[in-house]
Amino acid sequence: MAMPFYVSPEQLMKDKGDYARKGIARGKSVIALEYADGIFFMAENPSVTLHKISEIYDRIGFAGVGKFNEFEQLRIGGIRLVDVKGYSYSREDVTAKSLANAYSQSLGTIFTEAPKPYEIEVLVAAVGEKPEDNEMFHILFDGSVSDREKWVAMGGQAEALGTHLEENYPKKLPTLEQAIKLGHGALHAVEAREIPARNLETAVLDRKRARRKFRRLAADELTAVLG
Repeated sequence: MAMPFYVSPEQLMKDKGDYARKGIARGKSVIALEYADGIFFMAENPSVTLHKISEIYDRIGFAGVGKFNEFEQLRIGGIRLVDVKGYSYSREDVTAKSLANAYSQSLGTIFTEAPKPYEIEVLVAAVGEKPEDNEMFHILFDGSVSDREKWVAMGGQAEALGTHLEENYPKKLPTLEQAIKLGHGALHAVEAREIPARNLETAVLDRKRARRKFRRLAADELTAVLG
C-alpha cells in the first residue's frame, strides 16, 4: 500500500503564499492617496468597462489588484452586504472597518481551506468629515489587514511605488491636482515609460460632495493637469 504524500502545514502555507504573490505581481498596480478634500485613486487600466476602482457605498470606495474575476466577486459581495446592513439598520451603521473585516475573514478562509488561494489584494477606503477621520484598510490574499495612512500602493510594483511615495509625499496634505501629479509621477518612475491619461483609471472620494462621495475623473480632467 502506497503511503500518502505528506506536506507540512508550514510548507503548504508558504507554497500558497508564493503562488498568490506571483499572480499579483503580474498585474498592474493601484495607488490611493489622501488629499486635502478626500481620497484619490489611480491605476493603469486601458479598459473602459473593467474597473479596478469602484464605489461600494456612500462614503466607501474599493480597489483591487490581481485576477479581475476574483476581486470582482468580493466587490459584488461587499455591495450586497452593506446594502442589507444599511437597509436593516441605518446608512451610518455601514463602515469601512466592518467591510474590511468581512473581506479579511473571507480571504483568510479561502487561503487556509481552498486548494488555490485568491491572487488578489484589495483596498477599502472611506472618506471622513475631516482628514483625520479618513480610513484606508489594505487586505492581503491571506486575510491579513492593515490600517494605512497617507498612501497605499498595491500590485506588481507596490514596493517600488511605496519607496517613491514615501520620499515624495508632502508633509501637508496635497491638493487634488498635486495628488494626480504625484500618483502619475510614481507610476511613470516605476514603469520607466510614458503612461497617457487615456490609460489611467482615476476616481476620488470627495467629502465636499453630497451623500455619495465617489466620483470618477474624466480623461480631459487628467489631461488638463498632466498636460
